This record gives sequence, C-alpha cells and structure tokens, in this order.
Amino acid sequence: MEELTKAEERIMQVVWKLGHAFVKDIIEEIEEVPKPPYNTISSIVRLLEKKGYLSYKAYGKTHEYFPAISKEEYAKTTFSKLFSGYFNNSSVSLLSFMVKEQTLSQADIEELKALIDKNTP
Repeated sequence: MEELTKAEERIMQVVWKLGHAFVKDIIEEIEEVPKPPYNTISSIVRLLEKKGYLSYKAYGKTHEYFPAISKEEYAKTTFSKLFSGYFNNSSVSLLSFMVKEQTLSQADIEELKALIDKNTP
C-alpha cells in the first residue's frame, strides 16, 4: 500500500468520518480558512482513487466517493511501519517512549497494566 501525503491523509480522515462524500462535502468539512480550491481537493481525491484508497459511484459527471480501505486497516499498516522504523519492533522501546514523552495518569497506567496482564500467556 502506497503511503499517503499529509494532504491525502487529511482528505481520507474526512471521508472516513463522513462515510461517503462528494468533493463539495469534503471541502465543507475542512476547517481551513480560506477553504482550499475545489480543483485542488478534486485532484487529491482522484489521486486517492488511483492509489486504491477511495472508490466512487458515478452520477453522470458527478462522483460520490467512499473509502476503499477502512481507517483501522490504514492505521494498522501505518503503525506497523512506525513500529518497525522507529522502535525496531520492540514493545519495550515503544512503551518506554510513551512513558517518557507523555504524561500518563494513574488511570492510564492501571489500564496499561491490565492490558499487559490480559495479553500475557
């Protein structure tokens, strides 16, 4: 699966949220001010369709787009690349990074402990 640019990922986030959308719907959902031009978003959407991330249903010249890949599937693939590339496939390295870089509440720590205990043979 080809990686997405930040702009492509932003568009995918909108389509995942909406479930299906016309280009105008995507533009309405984007919080940027001023809104990006229609042609820019339309071009990105067509690239996403070519990359296999979006499918569409045609209504004459108008297209309604919907995800061809789930957000969970994309997250899994993206996380796998991040995990192997930055943490050498080491859960200890990942958790160590999280503990050092993020402020974890006591509830977060207890939840992590419970998850570890639940998933330990």
